[in-house]
Amino acid sequence: MVEQPAAAEHRYRDEAHAIHARDVRFDFESVPMHYIPGEVLATHIVNVMHLVLPEGERAMAQALAEALPQIDDERLREAVRGFVGQETMHASSHEAARKHLQAIGLDVESYIEKIAWLVDRILGVRGLSGRAEQEWLKERLGLFAGMEHYTAVFGEWLLNADVLEAKGMHPAMLDLVRWHGAEEVEHRSVVYDAFMHVDGSYARKARTGILAAATLLPLFIVSTGYLYRRDPSPDKGRFWGLQFLDATRRGVIPSWTVFLTELPRYLRPGFHPSQLGSMDKALRYLAHSPAARAADH
Repeated sequence: MVEQPAAAEHRYRDEAHAIHARDVRFDFESVPMHYIPGEVLATHIVNVMHLVLPEGERAMAQALAEALPQIDDERLREAVRGFVGQETMHASSHEAARKHLQAIGLDVESYIEKIAWLVDRILGVRGLSGRAEQEWLKERLGLFAGMEHYTAVFGEWLLNADVLEAKGMHPAMLDLVRWHGAEEVEHRSVVYDAFMHVDGSYARKARTGILAAATLLPLFIVSTGYLYRRDPSPDKGRFWGLQFLDATRRGVIPSWTVFLTELPRYLRPGFHPSQLGSMDKALRYLAHSPAARAADH
């Protein structure tokens, strides 16, 4: 069964919005180790979102750059170029946050290096040629389309999570994750549309979507546990697993069940990422982000 690319392209064109990288400037100097006060585990869950996941986004941008010569829809080509630019800005901004956290005692450099090696090993270019190279590109695009579904869902959650402000999350880190989340909502359709343009197989979409969910959930769990153990604070509270369940119950972090509940929506015939989140809300935040205003000045 093959979904019709024309339908996806029509929906894509309906979102007549130019995606572009934004110049932003964050000041992390006053950010403490636990920038969500009293929430050690929730802080490290957010750390996974902006310290670990960008390594996958780097590989995603690489795959899209490889696919670009095969995309003859000029609007989609424009969006792909904008997507790659946004991911490059994400990487540099999160690297600055990582360096700050490392400077105050959270040593994650070796772990990030391992994640980068693993991503390159599993999802990178494999020196293939001909049909094998093309099939591997399609497979990667399918995986990344599935992963982008979850980053868009998390982005929507970050934009709507008033609890983070109520808990007193440091404004620089709150702006960082909301800016990133808003851009995830903004470019939510790009990888999916690129996959549909280059391939469009429902069988591949379903298989890679399930694999994406099955990969991201353990990555979150393992990475959170690692960051919690590397946290040098003398009083980190009770076992991190219990903190995780408690923070989920109180809505301070998204529920892990999202990896299960979102899968049927992604696999539904006729689904398109434009159905996720509020583009207007994302664009309003991006227009008023403190980091964007700081860069303008």
